[in-house]
Amino acid sequence: MTTDSGTRTSIRWGILATGRIAESFVRELALVEGNELAAVGSRRLDAARRFADRFGAARAHGSYEELAADPDVDVIYVATPHSRHAEDVMTCFEGGKAVLCEKALTMNPADAEALVAEARTRGLFFAEAMAMRANPNIRRVAELATGGALGTLGELRAARGFVGPATTARLWDPALGASALLDVGVYSLTFAHLILGEPAGIVAAGTLSDEGIDVSGGATLTYDSGAVASISWTQVAHTDNRASIAGDAGLIEVPSRFPTATSFTHWHDGTVDTISEPVTGHGYAHEIEEVAACLRAGATESDLLPLDETVSIMRQMATILDQLGVAGR
Repeated sequence: MTTDSGTRTSIRWGILATGRIAESFVRELALVEGNELAAVGSRRLDAARRFADRFGAARAHGSYEELAADPDVDVIYVATPHSRHAEDVMTCFEGGKAVLCEKALTMNPADAEALVAEARTRGLFFAEAMAMRANPNIRRVAELATGGALGTLGELRAARGFVGPATTARLWDPALGASALLDVGVYSLTFAHLILGEPAGIVAAGTLSDEGIDVSGGATLTYDSGAVASISWTQVAHTDNRASIAGDAGLIEVPSRFPTATSFTHWHDGTVDTISEPVTGHGYAHEIEEVAACLRAGATESDLLPLDETVSIMRQMATILDQLGVAGR
């Protein structure tokens, strides 16, 4: 990342794990100038080599520890199931590496708090890979909603869901951290936090699988401002994946798959504006840009991907899971 003269060059990324989400991430890494895929690590060297050959990584490592020790890697993207995040992120920290870790950050608030404290103690960059936060359209939605364009905010809605294949173990196996809330409900909860901040109260209900994981749920969040948020999540139904924010002076509606929005509508003063901010790729490119900018500036935390808010949302999810009767987190 730094030449002998001190000039910042390309940000060199390592990829920890080789699943589908890692593939999606590196495809968008190629779209962001000044960033490169330097190395990949897997618990199996053959898997790392196949991934490196497919996507042009210079090096393949047969363990996560080897990846973390690679001197030619500046930052590591952790793409394992969230049941492994606490362990894998700590491995990266022990190797002195900056980390962008997939959501949900950990399985519980205590682990999230411990990782944030460790990053701060070591002076290492750390963030949760909540790409929605860096999406230009979501950023514009938040700017309008929190800037008074809708007047006094009264109601927010956000739904996120899909039908999870029975063959995808991470969605159904409690040992892998399976949870519809941790997997997709985190988007709805994060969207509410972006607009309305910390909730004063949370009341949730949902449905559990025979193995005791939440497969569907909903929550009502109340705020000291008087606003109310209604969020939902599921991995057993094709929901509309829309979001909206209503105030006494207007309404914003974000269409299906709101976390990756390419446009939205703003209703106000008897008119409707359709707003579309340019988006690179399908969700990861803008968070890659943000991490690279932080690393070049020597920042250890991102204003777009704030650690304290990530930990707060982990606490909110723990409250919801407790109310749903999900054990063992």
